[in-house]
Amino acid sequence: MADRLTIRYIGGPTALIEIGGLRLLTDPTFDGPGEYPIGSRTLVKTAGPAVPLSELGPVDAVLLSHDQHPDNLDAAGRGYLETAPLVLSTAAAHQRLGAVVRALSTWEHLELPRPDGGLLRITAVPALHGPAGSEPLVGEVTGFVLTGAGLPSVYLSGDNASLDLVRAVAERFGPVEVAVLFAGAARTPLVPDAPLTLTSAQAAEAAAILDARQVVPLHFEHWGHFTEDGATLTAAFAAGGLADRLRLPKPGETVRL
Repeated sequence: MADRLTIRYIGGPTALIEIGGLRLLTDPTFDGPGEYPIGSRTLVKTAGPAVPLSELGPVDAVLLSHDQHPDNLDAAGRGYLETAPLVLSTAAAHQRLGAVVRALSTWEHLELPRPDGGLLRITAVPALHGPAGSEPLVGEVTGFVLTGAGLPSVYLSGDNASLDLVRAVAERFGPVEVAVLFAGAARTPLVPDAPLTLTSAQAAEAAAILDARQVVPLHFEHWGHFTEDGATLTAAFAAGGLADRLRLPKPGETVRL
C-alpha cells in the first residue's frame, strides 16, 4: 500500500493525494497570509502554502469540497481550476463557477483510468458544514470516497461536522483504510453556537466509526477561525485509544500510507 497512496500536506485544506498512479488535489488554496472578507465577516489566514503552485506539477483531478469560502478556494485556487483537467464538486459550485466544475450528486460516482490499467472510483458523499439546519447559511458541501481494485479505500470528509453523515458513509464503505478528516472545530459569527467542522474529539470518534486504519487530518491550522489544533487532535486520539492511527503531517510533508 505504501507505493499506492501518499498524501502531501500543502496547508489548510490543500493536499496532493497520489493513489494508483493518479494525482488528486484537494481544495486548492495558494494565496498568502492576510484578511479575507466574506459577507459581513473576515477570515484571517495565518500562513501561506508550504508548496507553491509552481512546484505542484500536473494533477489528474481537483476534489473541491465547496467553492463559497476563501479558506477552501481562494483567488489563486480559482485561477488554478481553469487549468485543471477535471474539477469535481457540488451542484452549487457548478452553478457559480460554470463548466470548469463537474457536479457529482450525493452517492454519484465517476471512474478515472489508472496508469496500471485499473480504475479509480470517486464517489461523492454527504457532508454538512455545521450543525443541523445550517446549510442555508453555510451552503452546500461534499465529501468523497476513493476506491479501486488493489487500492486502499480513502474517505475525504471535506468540511463536514456531522457524525451522523460519517455513519452513513461507514454503512456504505466501511471500514475504510484511510480517513482524511477536516478538523479544527472551526467557528465564525455566522453560526456562533456550534463548530462548522469536526472537533478533535469528533475526529477521533469519526475514525472509530469508520474503523479507519490510519487518519490524516487536514484543515486544522493556518486560519484564525480554528479553535482546536494538532495538539488537541493528538490528545483526543490518545484518549480514544487511537493514537497509533493518527498521522499528523507537518506542512510540506509527504505521508506514505
